[in-house]
Amino acid sequence: MTGTIVHIGGYTAHTGGRGQGIVAARRDPESGRLTPLGTVAVTPAPSFLVRHPARPVLYAVNELPEGQVSAFDVDADGGLTPLGVWSTGGAEPAHLAVAPDGGHLFVANYGGGSVAVLPLDARGVPGERTDLLVHQGHGPDPERQEQAHCHMVSPDPGGGPLLAVDLGTDSIYRYDLDAATGRLVPRDPRVRTIPGTGPRHLARHPDGRRCWLAGELDATVTAYQVTDEGTLHQRGRVDASGRAGHVQPSEILVGPDGRFLYLGNRGVGTLAVFALDGELPRLVHEVDTGGEWPRHFALTDGHLYVADERADMIRVFWVDPDSGVPSPVGEPVPVPSPTCVLP
Repeated sequence: MTGTIVHIGGYTAHTGGRGQGIVAARRDPESGRLTPLGTVAVTPAPSFLVRHPARPVLYAVNELPEGQVSAFDVDADGGLTPLGVWSTGGAEPAHLAVAPDGGHLFVANYGGGSVAVLPLDARGVPGERTDLLVHQGHGPDPERQEQAHCHMVSPDPGGGPLLAVDLGTDSIYRYDLDAATGRLVPRDPRVRTIPGTGPRHLARHPDGRRCWLAGELDATVTAYQVTDEGTLHQRGRVDASGRAGHVQPSEILVGPDGRFLYLGNRGVGTLAVFALDGELPRLVHEVDTGGEWPRHFALTDGHLYVADERADMIRVFWVDPDSGVPSPVGEPVPVPSPTCVLP
């Protein structure tokens, strides 16, 4: 069954990685353990993956100097059949997401500092790009913020604006989609973070009223209140980790019941667990992942899957439903240069 298949994206030789493309693994729903099935699609640098909400189609960014999106038909055993490759119009796409109605694909071009829109037909197959919005500006970090670097696109499940998180300009841009033309209409003003935050990813609460932003450059989590009009009001900030040493946040995610927030911290190699029972996230536990570079993780059926890019492994955790704290399950699963886990 496809529900027991996990697809794993990663870096290939094109980006200094050791993988060959997209890897599949079979997941035991009870124990959470993974059994690798090997590379099911040879494609360059598929660093982030997402599925269509209603069709058996998987999309991958190809994080290349001339960015691309690849689409694949997914069979019942997790096999992937290529449907085509499309240009994203910008360099090094790092993230992508499908509109809740399945009609459009949004892509964050990190190197290009832009957001691309591709229409999807009734089968979920992309068409040629309908829009490309290029962000302008820079931040105080001369190495990481010399220009715009869009790192995430987050459609609103409730129909509000698309949020585009830009590390280079310390901003969250808000866009409305004109579904008829496939073009994005900016909502002003953009949300500006504290300079030097380096926004990477954000996580939305299931209630649609709150979200949290991971600051890659200043190792923080910023809390926002979301209004009915789609405006974000900052409520405050907390440290991403309680550990000493280099802390570089990566993925951020809210548990399905909305009680806990999870954050990956590269460098110190931890998963930070925050309780969401107050105005600001409260750090309740921090778990070692067994590697130093937890790039991405996903939570499904009470198990958490962590991709450690530099340790060449996926680490499986069981999450205690009461405390929210993850505990490791079994031995790490070897996967070369993993950067994304898609249950």
